[in-house]
Amino acid sequence: MAQNSGSPLSRRSLFKVGGAVAGAVGTLSMLEKLAWIPERVALADATATAFPDVQFDIGAFTQPARTFDNVTVAMPPVNTTFLTASLARGPSKADQGRMENALRTIEANYPYSAGGVMTHVSYSNTYFNRLPAAVVNANMPRTLSGNQPVLKPAVAGPTDVAPGNRVMELRRAEFNVPVRIETNDILFTIRGDDSSFVADVVRWLSGSNVLKGNPVASPRFDAGMTATSSRSHFIQEGLPHKIASNNGLPFTNFMNPFSPMWMGFADQQVNASSAPAEVTFLGANGIKLTNATAGSYFDRGSMQHLSHVLLDLQQFFLDGNEPDDPEADHREPFEERVQYMFESPPQVAQNEADPFSNGGGPTNLGTIGAFLPNVFRGANYAQQSAQQFDRIGHISQLHRSGRTSDGRPIHLRIDGPGFNTMDTTTGRNTPTLEFSGFFTSADFFADLRRNQGSVDLLQQFSLPEEDHGLERFITTTRRQNYLIPPRRHRSFPLIELT
Repeated sequence: MAQNSGSPLSRRSLFKVGGAVAGAVGTLSMLEKLAWIPERVALADATATAFPDVQFDIGAFTQPARTFDNVTVAMPPVNTTFLTASLARGPSKADQGRMENALRTIEANYPYSAGGVMTHVSYSNTYFNRLPAAVVNANMPRTLSGNQPVLKPAVAGPTDVAPGNRVMELRRAEFNVPVRIETNDILFTIRGDDSSFVADVVRWLSGSNVLKGNPVASPRFDAGMTATSSRSHFIQEGLPHKIASNNGLPFTNFMNPFSPMWMGFADQQVNASSAPAEVTFLGANGIKLTNATAGSYFDRGSMQHLSHVLLDLQQFFLDGNEPDDPEADHREPFEERVQYMFESPPQVAQNEADPFSNGGGPTNLGTIGAFLPNVFRGANYAQQSAQQFDRIGHISQLHRSGRTSDGRPIHLRIDGPGFNTMDTTTGRNTPTLEFSGFFTSADFFADLRRNQGSVDLLQQFSLPEEDHGLERFITTTRRQNYLIPPRRHRSFPLIELT
């Protein structure tokens, strides 16, 4: 599989790279000092021997789910890097083989497991627009509701900084960053527990010609690919608090020291995520939202959304309470934060002896409220909450369209906390959410994000902005949709049909 570098690379075909990988590599380098590498079983499923056709179905290759405070949580690989790239032209048929060889070279050098490296590849509308429309249209699944293609360009969310959108009056000036709808061709998603392994693959894909310390020619294509951006996130209990402490962030003492997320509440809950098969175009277990049939080209593919989100943790922890009253205690207690994230009224009471620092959660929970259940109270609960409590929680907003009528989720998130300077107005490393997930269609995600914003309920019930989920604390600066094909078609899909 591995190719030894024996001749100089062509300037025409080299995977060009400038500073595009610096962001991810910088984060990964920081994590070499601060994160720990989990001891996992070789395979979570000892019977798993074949690579999954659903590219993102990695459960058999990671650690089994664990229980924290009666909540079942599946901790994914510690590190995930999103590397985007653009093409100069449409790929050749020879490029298809070169891409497959590159991906197999990674797998030949690193085990396909959380302890090694797992690499997935997705493609955008920009890529498919380079191919004959007749070929694309004949193979692109369509939604059963509305008969729309499953892949469309991303659109701005309802509270993104974009023309015509609602202006979030409490969004601080340094987070007033317009959203950019990106136009990359390709997204590589590179995952693993060891940040040095992930960084090695990122560098190799970007032209280092070195893999695992050995001279191995980086992939080169007639299509002239160029790396355009990179961003990394990390998932590990207590790691955001450790990074905040190491960097002297002013809200460190108010953060939950056990949580894998910046805001203190874990997202990696088993009952809040779909099984991978359920969010493919083919569907499973009664969840089928497209016309894809078994054996069709993209049957076990899915729509992957990628966005970059700046987090205003200063406001979330310290400056959010009674913003117009200079005499008020501006610290946000646990009961406020848990309602922003989940629902109203708060599902647990805070520790009144210390409601602010170290999470401020209930004393009877060993991890101080970091792992709380994601309870589905019905698609109409957000509206009920607005009417009864004059506020809506983030989870209630998502539940407006994110689940089936019997409460099963219809999406699989792989997001996590980042810490970088991408799109910041200050140029300083800033806590971020590097959001990605798998959805049955672009329309499904657009509806989900619209309901997350719930601007309609904000206006209908004249709700105070400070009691409206997480919207004033988050600013999405980049968005793009991709199609992640089945593994059997992961390398420049449809090229062989042109």
